[in-house]
Amino acid sequence: MSKPKILIYAPREEPAEIRRSIEEAGYMVAIGDRAWTLPRGDYSGELIAAARGAVALMGTSIRHTPITRLVLEASPDLRIVAKYTVGVDDVDVEAATDLGIMVCHAPTEANCFGVAETTMAMMLAILKKVNERDADVRAGKWREPYHGTMFLGSRLSDGYPGITVGLVGLGRIGKRVAQLLAPWRVRIIACDPYIDPAQFLLAGVRQVDYDTLLREADVVSFHVVLTRETHHMLSDAQLALMKPNAVVLNTARGKVVDEAALARAISEGKIRAAGIDAFEEEPLPTGSPLRQLGNKVLFSPHSAAFNEGGELRPGIAWATKSVLAALRGDIPDNVYNKDVIPRWKQRFGGRSALGPVTTS
Repeated sequence: MSKPKILIYAPREEPAEIRRSIEEAGYMVAIGDRAWTLPRGDYSGELIAAARGAVALMGTSIRHTPITRLVLEASPDLRIVAKYTVGVDDVDVEAATDLGIMVCHAPTEANCFGVAETTMAMMLAILKKVNERDADVRAGKWREPYHGTMFLGSRLSDGYPGITVGLVGLGRIGKRVAQLLAPWRVRIIACDPYIDPAQFLLAGVRQVDYDTLLREADVVSFHVVLTRETHHMLSDAQLALMKPNAVVLNTARGKVVDEAALARAISEGKIRAAGIDAFEEEPLPTGSPLRQLGNKVLFSPHSAAFNEGGELRPGIAWATKSVLAALRGDIPDNVYNKDVIPRWKQRFGGRSALGPVTTS
């Protein structure tokens, strides 16, 4: 009898000990083609074929050849899809829930805190005009008057209240941004309908609704997952509510922001600037209107979570732990689609994917 198969559909330099732990647990490891993760490719047929017979799928992001219902249906014994990253927008979570398959993600400190730190770096670079000042010195200019910058924190001497930072989403990343901002004496507001009100108090932020946040914030920073609800949650109507000096930061998912609307708002002076790490189409197309806005837009190649010595290694370890737990018949501690758990327990609870264990 062949060993049950675990497919690493989007490999990312998995440490040797990870693969060894899977094989020592009694499973066969199949490795996907790295080309499946490349932009503007469609390898759905190859992915479906590789997923046949698998009891678990694990890997990093695979947005251009996503985990669709057809991939999930390729194996009747599939128990779990485990991501190395926090985002699950490349997995058809609704189909997985419908089919009784758990989807797990990895909101590790290395990932989440790295995104929060990049958010801070972008905010400071834009408000303190770091790029403009650097470019002037390199061009032989000195102390250009238009490079005066915004003072972030409150000033007790003259009663200046400081800027208002609005956090859209108060999960792990949003809370970490609030922690990093705390010593700056800025005013922090946040909206998140899925967070208990007590969490706002613990994070030191004021809870507001989304429209209020847009009207009051000098910096609007997005920290939400991509769902039908959050798709283009910042578009023309929302941008019209914002201050003309406001800055938009998106280190979440590209399709949360309507990029065409954002580009129009910046070019027409309706808002000041933007810092973007995640784009609607990646890599960012050469014809994107965002590229025509000069220093009013700060770009990052969807790498906010990349950290020296960290990056995905903690997420790989967490995904592996989740897969092995699910294959033993246990519920991992990082299930994203929690609604599936009762049905999953009926299908697989307490039963090993290796089959009945016999004792002599």
